[in-house]
Amino acid sequence: MKQLNVRLDDSIHAALEQRAEAAGMSLPDYARKVLAEEADERRERFLTAAAHFAQAWAPAFEAEFGPYHKEAARPGTADAA
Repeated sequence: MKQLNVRLDDSIHAALEQRAEAAGMSLPDYARKVLAEEADERRERFLTAAAHFAQAWAPAFEAEFGPYHKEAARPGTADAA
């Protein structure tokens, strides 16, 4: 097993600690998970396919459901469903 040492800005470190805590994980375990997901070629293929799908079908979705409102979709807002 290899080891990787990374220097982070304090704000990035704090944000990662918060995400790790929210996921119920230690910071090293969370960092390993994030890096493993980033290295997974299947994830990259999925994201590319999802972006293609969104671009190709956006007009049909907008015609059916109306325009996308970012404010209404934000978690924790009164308009989020």
